[in-house]
Amino acid sequence: MPTLARIVTAIGTPLDRDESLHREGLDRHLADQWSAGVDGILAAGSMGAMQMLRDQTYRDLIEATAAASRGRAELLVGVGDAGWARTRDRIELASRFHIDGVVVLTPYLFRFSQQELIDYFTSLADVSPLPMYLYDLPALTGVALDVDLYAALARHPNIRGVKASGRLDFARQLRDRFGDRFRVIVAEPDRVAGLLREGFMEHLDGMFAIAPQWIMALVRAAAAGDYHAADDYQRKLRALRERLLETGRVMGAFTALMNGRGIPGRFHAAPYASLDEVGRAELAAAEIVCQLPPAGAAA
Repeated sequence: MPTLARIVTAIGTPLDRDESLHREGLDRHLADQWSAGVDGILAAGSMGAMQMLRDQTYRDLIEATAAASRGRAELLVGVGDAGWARTRDRIELASRFHIDGVVVLTPYLFRFSQQELIDYFTSLADVSPLPMYLYDLPALTGVALDVDLYAALARHPNIRGVKASGRLDFARQLRDRFGDRFRVIVAEPDRVAGLLREGFMEHLDGMFAIAPQWIMALVRAAAAGDYHAADDYQRKLRALRERLLETGRVMGAFTALMNGRGIPGRFHAAPYASLDEVGRAELAAAEIVCQLPPAGAAA
């Protein structure tokens, strides 16, 4: 039987009206992931809106997620901020809790040379007590890391891998060159079934957190050699993502979906807008949304 893929879900951050952490929402959101059988969690990634969170909310999120996740599966935490000192402070905070690794986004807003980025990541890895992973997300940061940078960073003993988003051909290059010693975790939610056939066995995305039962059913079907069933689940995930995009308010739609599945809280920080009453009703009535399993269901 083929090896079962590893699925890490990038969870959202449920908020109260004052944008403090919605504890019940987080507990239910995490329980939904665990009941589906996911292999790991990324908290405070782009789906979790790390850069938009209040400092206390960020701390509470890490502390509560670490306490709930201990002994269940791998826990990664997003720490990448706009500069070195702020990112180092987040790493220091994360290291106080039971965390398996930190994920460092390319510094955003300002532009840096590839050598400056090598120095940035290397010096952070030098001081981090936790294993470090790169977060390569040029669609949001505007910075694409090049292969020479990876060649330099893959040699560092505390830089363990990368989450590569939206650069599939480049991810193939990284896997072929460094995959024996460097985890290449792809974020390609529309292509998981096909990528499993290619041998990409580590996947991470926020879409998986919305329907963890579907992504786990997909990888289990693929592991059993049933690619017809795997492709069916892939079509469901793709249709769900397309329906979210159609709303024009993806994060507001994320909140509506979570609430509709019985997970409370607001998963979009200001200034993201909520769906209005009509938009929520239309989303809830969509055929693909009606197929979502209830929160807490097994895969």
